[in-house]
This record gives sequence, C-alpha cells and structure tokens, in this order.
Amino acid sequence: MLVAAGADVQLAGFHRSASPPSQIAGVACQSLGQTADAKLGQRLRSVMTHLANPLAIKAITKNADVIIGRNLEALALGARARSGQRLIYECLDIHRTLTGSSLQHRAIQAIEARLLRDVDLLIVSSPAFLINHFEALLTSRTETLLVENKVFAATPLPMPIAPPPGPPWTIGWFGMLRCEKTLRTLTELASRAKGKVRILIAGKPSAAVFTDFEAAVAASPHCRYMGAYAADDLPRLYSMCHFAWSIDWFEQGLNSSWLLPNRIYEASANECVPIALTAVETGRWLARHNAGVLVRSDTVIDELHALIGALTVHSYAKMRDAIAEIPRTSVVAGIDDCRDLLAAVVGRAS
Repeated sequence: MLVAAGADVQLAGFHRSASPPSQIAGVACQSLGQTADAKLGQRLRSVMTHLANPLAIKAITKNADVIIGRNLEALALGARARSGQRLIYECLDIHRTLTGSSLQHRAIQAIEARLLRDVDLLIVSSPAFLINHFEALLTSRTETLLVENKVFAATPLPMPIAPPPGPPWTIGWFGMLRCEKTLRTLTELASRAKGKVRILIAGKPSAAVFTDFEAAVAASPHCRYMGAYAADDLPRLYSMCHFAWSIDWFEQGLNSSWLLPNRIYEASANECVPIALTAVETGRWLARHNAGVLVRSDTVIDELHALIGALTVHSYAKMRDAIAEIPRTSVVAGIDDCRDLLAAVVGRAS
C-alpha cells in the first residue's frame, strides 16, 4: 500500500526460514538474522545484538524520513536507529507476554510502555487492541490509526467464482496454522458429518504447535491439506469452499478474542461465508454486517453439525448473498486507502 501510494520503501527484518526472502511485494529485503517461532529467548538475543551494535540498522534507516516498527522488537530497533525521523509502531497482534503477570512479562510490558512514549503514530489492525490494551498506555500526543487487514487491490477484483453446490459442504482453513483446537474441531466435525462436510486446509503449520501436521490431516477422514500458498492462489482456494474457518483459540480470551484476521476480509472479498465466534471481535464485525455464521465457543461442533444437517442450496445461497452485500470498501483497500495511509505515516492531512 505504501509503494502504491508513491513511497520509497526500504524493508529490513528477521526471518524464520533458513534464507531470507529476496523481496516482498517488489521491495528488496535486508536480513537482520534468523529467528525461530515460539523461541522468545532466542529472538530477544537477536534484538539485543542489534541494540548493542546498531550500525546495521542505522545504515538502513539513515536516509529515511519515517521509521515503521512492525511489532515490538522492530519498534525497539527503530527507536535505537532513530535520528530525528518520525517513529511509528504497527501492532498486528498483542503477544501474550504483553498481557501476562510474571516478572518477565512485566519487564516486557514496561519496555513497550517506555517505547510508546516516543511513538508519533500507533497503527493497529483491530479497534479491540486499542480498547483492551493500548488505551491505558498512550499519551495524549500519540496519534492512532486503524488499518484493517483488508485485501489490497489497485484495480477492481474479478467477480468471485461460486463453489460447486453442496453437499458435501466444504470448510476452508487458510493462513498461519497455529491452533491445535481448530484442527481437532474440524476433524471431529468432518468425522461426525460422515461425508456431508469436507475440510480443505492450506497455509503454513507452526512447528512449535504441531509435530506432524500433514500426517494428522492425512489420518482424518474427509480432510485435505494442500500445502503453502501464495496470495494469488486465494481466489482459486476460496472457489473450492462454501465456508471460511475464522475461529482462533490460539490465545483464547486475549489476542484471539481481539484480532480481526485476514481470513474474514479474504473470504468476504471472494464471497465465501466466514464462520466465527459470537463473543469475539471477528464475530462482532460480521454481526455489524449481518453476515456470516456465528457460533458459541463451547458448542461449536454441535451448532455446525445441526446447521450443516439442515443446509440446502437455497439457504446457503442466502448466506452467500449476505456476504456479497457487505460494502466492498469494508473488505478491499484501494488506491485512496493507500494515499490516506501514506499521509498518516508522514504526518500530513490527506
């Protein structure tokens, strides 16, 4: 979005893969080193190395007008490298260490609170992050901006392709696959439905959560794992599904209850019906648009089993029509959104 609005963007960061990506969205990447999922101590050591010797990050940022720290560790590095630039904190998740009560957690929370005092703009992807976490930490001078995880499209998207008529009814679970309870729930639902429900899974499973994700899916009837995907694959994947799984229990009661995931925007843009929990921010977003399937956390399987059992081609078409009626501006970010974002980033009225 920044590039589309005309900004000259430089990109640096840590990477989980053995080799860093050469580029993201056409922007060359500069590696700050490899880190590992769920290895907080190792990530902290990597950050501390750059804080103690900031030559690399100072070289990267020396000609910048604005520094954006995308998550807390990047904010710490940005603050260390800063030399008069505007400093922005982009928070897309509230990590559980920022809500815990242990000594280690309180130390990290103190670091965030201290860094926030020097931030010019805080960007969040969900209003619940502001309400439940940041409201008590921000100073009166800190600007805030909500940038939802909408699908970016510089030109109008093609018309969505409808899935084949059900049954079987296909539920798609796409993205970062890190919720063990989701896998158990989906496989149990498919088993109970005895062929009336199929589960299609694509994305990157977390090695810190699953020991052998592919084997677990392969052993489950009516479930299929299609591997990782690129953004361009999403229209095809959603065209194979009637519903999009938009429930996450990974950090239940905290981040999972507050976030607005990419899935609801991607699914809605492709007119696939999201399934979400009633009492979380995702469910509230869908309720405001009178769309989607909303269920309670403690009765998910029973509710979905009953819904699938009664579902007809006609009743599903009404659900899909409700998704199609969500304003496109609520799910797709266009060039005007890009210009507004850049204006906020550089600190001027759009």
